[in-house]
Amino acid sequence: MKIGEIARLTGLKVETVRFYEAEGLIGAPIRSGGNYRVYNGSHLDRLSFIKRSRDLGFTLDQVRDLLRLADDPRGSCAEVDAIAAVHIHEIDRKLADLAALRTEIVQWGATCDATTIADCRIIDALSNAG
Repeated sequence: MKIGEIARLTGLKVETVRFYEAEGLIGAPIRSGGNYRVYNGSHLDRLSFIKRSRDLGFTLDQVRDLLRLADDPRGSCAEVDAIAAVHIHEIDRKLADLAALRTEIVQWGATCDATTIADCRIIDALSNAG
């Protein structure tokens, strides 16, 4: 399949497929007589794995490590567990940050009894956030 088709099937942009190829995350596809990239099922599987991993928030380096580990099915999954644990810790940190942000914005709204923008507590808090 050509790059446009594999991009469509994986939900990636053509430029992203090229980027992953340049980064060595997928093997270089063969070239057709017209010099088009020709991808196969293994490219599709690998790109789908990358897309799903990225959608779940894994960094590019983590994806690279996960792919390396996935390439050795007899290897220990302890490294995969370690990568997942680091990612879970980062998710938990982000959730705590979002909860704190939500609390702050709710408090702004709860203390705002202004009727005009000039007296609005939320606008004032955002203006003085620096």
